[in-house]
Amino acid sequence: MDLHLEDHALLGDLETAALIGRDGSVDWLCLPRFDSPAAFAALLGTPAYGFWRLAPSVARARPHRAYRPGTLVLDTVWETADGAVRITDFMPPRATRPCLVRRVEGIRGAVPVHGVLRPRFHHGRILPWLHGAGPCTVAVAGPDALWVRVDGAAHETLDPATGTATLDTVLAPGQRCAVTLVWAPSHLVDPPAELAVPAQTLLKETVAFWRSWSGHCLLEGPGRETVLRSLITWKALTHAPTGAVINAPTTSIPYGPDGAHDGDGRLCRLDGFGADLATLLHCGLRTEAADRIAWLLRTTAGEAEGLQAVYGIAGERRLRQVDATWFADRPDSRPVRFGDADAGRFRFEAYGDALAALDTALRARLPLPGPDVARFAEDLTRTVERAWPRAAPRASVHEALMAWVAVDRGLRIARLLGRDGAASERRALRAGIRRQVEAVARVAVQEGTVAVCAGFHGIWHPHVRAALDAPRPAAPRTADELRRVQVLARSGRHDEAMAVFERVLTARNDVGLLAERWDPATGRRLGNAPGAGAHLTLAGTAHALGAAGLSARRPTGAPCRSPRSPAASGRRRSA
Repeated sequence: MDLHLEDHALLGDLETAALIGRDGSVDWLCLPRFDSPAAFAALLGTPAYGFWRLAPSVARARPHRAYRPGTLVLDTVWETADGAVRITDFMPPRATRPCLVRRVEGIRGAVPVHGVLRPRFHHGRILPWLHGAGPCTVAVAGPDALWVRVDGAAHETLDPATGTATLDTVLAPGQRCAVTLVWAPSHLVDPPAELAVPAQTLLKETVAFWRSWSGHCLLEGPGRETVLRSLITWKALTHAPTGAVINAPTTSIPYGPDGAHDGDGRLCRLDGFGADLATLLHCGLRTEAADRIAWLLRTTAGEAEGLQAVYGIAGERRLRQVDATWFADRPDSRPVRFGDADAGRFRFEAYGDALAALDTALRARLPLPGPDVARFAEDLTRTVERAWPRAAPRASVHEALMAWVAVDRGLRIARLLGRDGAASERRALRAGIRRQVEAVARVAVQEGTVAVCAGFHGIWHPHVRAALDAPRPAAPRTADELRRVQVLARSGRHDEAMAVFERVLTARNDVGLLAERWDPATGRRLGNAPGAGAHLTLAGTAHALGAAGLSARRPTGAPCRSPRSPAASGRRRSA
């Protein structure tokens, strides 16, 4: 089966994530953390870079897959001429070590199922040692080890020369066979304790966790399932120990025919931080909002003059960039890229996002760790105040807008906390930045929506109308398109807002996932996926439309398919 990025579903344990294709192949899995090297990296090239496939071995088997309601547990029912079998894939929320479980269950007839496990450590570069260890199969190389155990009737074979393990089983209706994979440090010689837990127990615990979490989401209306699926996806891209949220679990997925891409999605950007907090609060996820602002304050502490727009999951500031040139068979000319060489570059955007988030958190009375948040906000604002005169002549419209946001939110925070001693000078600075932005006769769509959402322009400002009607970029960010929907709705263009919103919904794949970018003309999913920002902004947009008395007319449970483009989406060839 020839797969594209949009053919993949997401699994996760709140510390890492797997992407599993429609053909039953795990094509992407970084272990033990989101930003660790991948053990399965076929998504970025070919099966030679590692995969784990489990599916019927008969020709013309038809898969029908869906997440169990309110969970991140994926059921795929395979129909054949002779019967049907269900494969359930999930990752239990992390206790100690990452674990991926694949359970096979006979439904009707007798369907032969074939599994191929071919790990390749360090992003597809390293062929591990593969050997048996009692009832387990172990793959070892460098710091990594994968332990695999089969529970049920199956025939297993190992080929150490190629680093491949295979499995074959035929199950009668009601019979089950489970395969559990656990990562562990390679120096540990005993099997991980997770292998001793029955798959059925792990499944029950995983379903209970996700349904308990989903039950805390305050959602109502006909679009509830759509929004809940987006919130579950967003939650799966959070790192539970630190409160970080990655942009996407993938890296270097192209969004254009020339191979252009957004780099490594497994990092944490501050873009839209304040709006994200507001959406979480609207959805009743106050704990998640508190975790987000705590991560921001810890990550940015002590370096107000060196604030970055992107950080690592644990707040890492030095994000060394590596071009993985060994992916030579990609369908485009751009190399796979890990890290971000520009992470330390000064951006007003980072200051605007950080101060907007602090303003939202203070007004929501979220707990704010740290000795003196007021002083930190003052330091951030003072840094922008000092940097603007030098940067003003060459600042882009977007950077100028975000400098205005930083000063405006700094003023609001100081007033809120009773520390507005420099208010008159900063009001003058804010007015000067406004004049510079106003001097631009026309702004792009992104800047137009940012201007409204930030309170820079009123909804009826001519620049906003011009931005809304400007030609669309070839591959806009999905979150930007959703913010445009919000502005259209606020300006009274309700039919147009709903039309754009429903077009964005068609850009979801069959299990409801959105990429970071999309092509409005074709509906193709582009760039890294699934995008955390896209999914949380979808939830915020649905809330905004509901507040305006609007709701999607499209059935929320219907599969979403769209044309594919080998040059513009991640692709791997069949094994």
